[in-house]
Amino acid sequence: MHRQRYSSAVIKNFLARQTATKKFLATNDAVTKNKAYCDVFINHRGIDTKRTLATLLYDHLSRQKLKPFLDNKNMKPGDKLFDHIDNAIRNCKVGIAVFSPNYCKSYFCLHELALFVESKKKVIPIFCDVKPSQLSVTGNGNVPKKDLLRFESALEEAKCTVGLTFDSLEGNWLDVVNSASEIVMESLIEMKSSDFH
Repeated sequence: MHRQRYSSAVIKNFLARQTATKKFLATNDAVTKNKAYCDVFINHRGIDTKRTLATLLYDHLSRQKLKPFLDNKNMKPGDKLFDHIDNAIRNCKVGIAVFSPNYCKSYFCLHELALFVESKKKVIPIFCDVKPSQLSVTGNGNVPKKDLLRFESALEEAKCTVGLTFDSLEGNWLDVVNSASEIVMESLIEMKSSDFH
């Protein structure tokens, strides 16, 4: 697999433009009040990865001067769960889906994944302690049929997308966080350069 590498000058230029864009958005009250702006939305199953991979990614991306979205970091008591999360996904630039053993048991995880696909967002899959072939939607009669179809379709698309694999017992956390962050940065740079063409 060939991956485009960018020079440090290109990355610095990109980050400078990101900072200028964020300052513009911060001064534009109509935009900041109506939209949950973020660069990358981290979709994950909390019981599997919130205290590990999801938080490490959030912290690393924040240090890179990006604006990631992680539910427990960006939401506060009183926020409407679906409104806030759905708005953040619709207004993010890139999504990271951290698939884990209990991921498909969560209505919320599958809803977020389906919304990524329906919003035509680029999704970077990370298969943490699970193989793509092990992922399947289990309705158990609790999920409405229309949602079940959305979830199955989104999951199949994600399984057919090249992603990162990580074994938490043998892998290096820093390696997977750095790799995912690099892919996010490269994706954002490509999106920004395509905006100028």
